[in-house]
Order: sequence, then structure tokens, then C-alpha cells
Amino acid sequence: MTRTLPQDVYPESLNRLPMVKREELDDQGKRAFDALFSPKARTIAGLQGPGGIWLHSSKMAEVQREFNRLLRQENGFGHRLTELAILVAARETNHQFEWTVHEPVALEEGLEPNILDIVKHRKPTDGLAQVEKLIIDFGRQLLRENKVDPQLYAAAEKALGRTGIVNLVGLMSLYVMTGILLNAFDQQLKPGLEPLLPMP
Repeated sequence: MTRTLPQDVYPESLNRLPMVKREELDDQGKRAFDALFSPKARTIAGLQGPGGIWLHSSKMAEVQREFNRLLRQENGFGHRLTELAILVAARETNHQFEWTVHEPVALEEGLEPNILDIVKHRKPTDGLAQVEKLIIDFGRQLLRENKVDPQLYAAAEKALGRTGIVNLVGLMSLYVMTGILLNAFDQQLKPGLEPLLPMP
């Protein structure tokens, strides 16, 4: 299905900002640009997504790139559970772009289709392993109610530790912030990429 881009969206970047060119950036921007495409970055969308948007602010781009790397790759959860936490944040904020680009990655990282289905369709978490259940329940409660009750917090602290909870909340917060960024600049999916998240 062919989608028509909104009038204020650039066809190269697929958002409201023109595609960044490395040669037009200052030294800090060039470092951030190169970091975006380094093997450590694990970028999914490249310049047609949050990484490209952040490059319009060199100082922010450099700091945000390192923050992103730490929260995604050094959180102690491994890639499978990291992608689960990202999908929970995307589902609870109904963010189509984030969900659609991360669902295939989550499956590649070994997230089971039945767990993905529970998150996507907001099904009960009964029967899931403890950590997976805690990540989903914690994210749902935090993002729906803007708080976490004492019982759920205590269970999460026991299972994940204090550092684990901080890292989990940081990771989910990163993707809430990213969703806001993408919404502000009306980031579109790449042509041919069909939306994967059922919207309310």
C-alpha cells in the first residue's frame, strides 16, 4: 500500500527536518554522526529516525547517543529482555514507529511470539516467567497510572535489584522520550514498511 507523505515532511528523512549531511556538521556533530553508524550503536532506523533528528543539535546528539548506548547495551538485561522493555514502552504509549521497527528485532533476539502477542494485545501476563511478567506489569502500571504500587515495586526490587529497576525505568523512559521526539517531527515509516501495532 502506497502512503502519501504529509506536506511538511521531507521525503529523504521522512520527518519535518531535512536529512543531515555529515559535511555540514561541526566537529561534535561529526562525532555523533560517526557514533550513530559505529558497530556499537546498533542503530535500526539510521538517519530516518531519532538518530537523524538528534543530529540537528550536535551537543544533544553526542550526549544522547552515549546515553542510548548505555541504556540499551549495558543495562544488564541482555538484548531479548531489552527489546521486551522497549516494546512495553511502545505499546503503552501507542507508538507505531517504535513498535514497528522493534518488533522484528525483538523476534530476532529470541523474544517468543506468545510474549510479543501478550504485549501487543494487552493480554494478561499470567503464566509468564517471573522476570518477563515483572517487566510487562511494571511498565504497564508505571505508564498507565504514573506510579508503581508497593507490592509490585518490592517484587521487582527482589528480582531485578535496585540497579536493575533504575536501568529498566531509564530504558522505558528513553523510549517514551523518543516517542515524543518522533511525534514532534512527525517521523514516518519507511515506504513498504507496514505498521505492525494495532491502534486503539
